[in-house]
Amino acid sequence: MDIFRSLSYPNFRLHVIGQAISLLGTWMQRIAISWMVYEMTNSVFWLGFVQFIALLPSLILSPFVGSFVDKHRKYKLVFLTQIGLMIQAGVLTLVVGLQLQTVFILSMLGFLQGVISAFDVLGRQSLMISLVDNKRDLPNAIALNSSIFNAARMVGPAIGGILLTKYGEFVCFGINFISFVPVIICLLLMRVTEDPSKLIKESNWRALIEGFSYLRRSPHIASLIVVLVFSSLFVIPYTSLLPAVAKDLFLGDESTFSWFESAAGFGAMIGAINMARLKTGENLRYRVLFSAFLMGTALCLLAFARFLPLALAFTMMVAFAMMMQNSSINTYIQTHAVPSYRARVIGYYVMAFQGVAPIGTLLVGAMAEYIGIKSTLYVMGAAGIVIALSFYTYLRLHIHRRLFKKI
Repeated sequence: MDIFRSLSYPNFRLHVIGQAISLLGTWMQRIAISWMVYEMTNSVFWLGFVQFIALLPSLILSPFVGSFVDKHRKYKLVFLTQIGLMIQAGVLTLVVGLQLQTVFILSMLGFLQGVISAFDVLGRQSLMISLVDNKRDLPNAIALNSSIFNAARMVGPAIGGILLTKYGEFVCFGINFISFVPVIICLLLMRVTEDPSKLIKESNWRALIEGFSYLRRSPHIASLIVVLVFSSLFVIPYTSLLPAVAKDLFLGDESTFSWFESAAGFGAMIGAINMARLKTGENLRYRVLFSAFLMGTALCLLAFARFLPLALAFTMMVAFAMMMQNSSINTYIQTHAVPSYRARVIGYYVMAFQGVAPIGTLLVGAMAEYIGIKSTLYVMGAAGIVIALSFYTYLRLHIHRRLFKKI
C-alpha cells in the first residue's frame, strides 16, 4: 500500500521494528511513574514538577545539542544514547525493586533520562533522512514513525494499567529495561551510509549562532516554531492533568487513567495515519492552523464533559489535533530546512516541543492547584483557540505582504 511505502527501505524497517517494541516499554514506564508520583504526593503540582525535571534538559540543551549533532555521525550517536537509556532504565528498576523511590530520586533519574534523550531525539530525527533512500518518501517515513510512537502510546498504557493493577510499578519498569534489547539489535543490523562532507566544521558555539541566524532568515519556519512554543506552554501540558482528571473528576483508579492515556494514544495514531496519507504539495501551515484550533476546542469540550465515554472521546480529539499540528511542523522543517542546518533547526523544534512543555506542566499544575482542574482545562482550551486565531492573522498578513511586493 502507498501509505506504507517507506517500509520498503531495510534500514527504516529495522528502525520501526526496534522502536515499536521499545516504545511499549517506554509508555508503560511513563504511566507507572505518573501514577506512582500522584499516589505518593496526591498533588498535581508535584506530578507536574517531576515531568518538568525530566523534560528540562530539552529546554536547556536542545539548541546546543543541535550544533553537536550536525558535527557528528548520527548513527553512532543514536547507538550510544540507546545504551545510556537502557542503563538508566535498569537503575530505575533497581531503585523501585528495593523500594528506595522518593520524589527526589525519581526526579534525578528523570533528569538523567532527559539529558540522554535530548541527544537521542535530535540524533534520531536527523538520522531519519539517511534511513530512506528516496527523499520524496521522507514525509511518509516521518508520519509512519509518529504512527508507531502513538500506537505504542495507545497500547502501552493499556497494558501498563493492567500490570500496575495486578503486579505494581516494578514490573512496568523491568519490561522497559528489557525492551531496549531489540532496539540495539536492530541498530546493529542496519547499514547506514552518511555523507561526511555534510558534517559542519565550526565550533559548537559558532554553529549555534549560525543556526539561530538561519532561523531568523527563515520566517516560514520560525513562525511555526513560535506556534509550537505557545502550544507547549499553554495547551500541550494537558497530558500532565490526565491522572487527576481520571482520579478526581471521574473518581477512577489506575485502569481509568490508562483508558485516558490509551484514548490519547488512539487519537494521536489516527492523526499520524492521516499524515502518512499526505500528498506532496499540501499546505502544511494551514494544517497547523486547523489543528491548533481543533485542539483548543476539544480541550474546552473535555472540561465540559460529564460522562466518561464523552471525556475519552474528547481526549482522543485533543491528541489527534496535537499529532496533526506537531507532525505537520516536523515534516515542514525536515523538508524545507537546508541540510547543513537541519539538526540545529530540529533542535529548536525539540526545544519548543519538549523543552517548553515542562514549564507548561509547572504552570498548569500550579493553576490546577489554585483554580481547579476543570477551570484549568477551560483556560487551556481558550489559549489554544487564541493561538490558532493569531497564527491565522499572521498568515493572512504574510500573504498580503507578498502580494503587495509583487505589485
